[in-house]
Amino acid sequence: MANTQAMATSFKVELLNGIHAFGTTVTRGGTGADTFKAALFLASATINASTTTYSTTGELAATGGYTAGGVTVTNGNAPASSGTTAYWTPSAQFQWTSFTSSGSFDCVQIYNSTQSNKTVSVHTFSAQS
Repeated sequence: MANTQAMATSFKVELLNGIHAFGTTVTRGGTGADTFKAALFLASATINASTTTYSTTGELAATGGYTAGGVTVTNGNAPASSGTTAYWTPSAQFQWTSFTSSGSFDCVQIYNSTQSNKTVSVHTFSAQS
């Protein structure tokens, strides 16, 4: 049997659980679970892999039932793995009640509001209005 190069699947799950810290100065906002949020961005915004933190620049206006900063993403399942993929699952879809858009939006940013609003991921979809 030959050796194969890979990142350990257990390590991926442990990263999602905040077990490992490679930096020389690690600052945690607390020892409990962090709060994650989902914010919507206008189709004209520039949100991408280089976006490091949440900002209101390009965010959908806080009108028509939308609140600046988005909604809290609730934890559905603790981090787990399937094959070589580690994942975390929110409990439900992101939802705004009585929502009336102030413009065309096509992006949601997931960010960690406990850890200085650091970006986790950016997801695009067909433009909505």
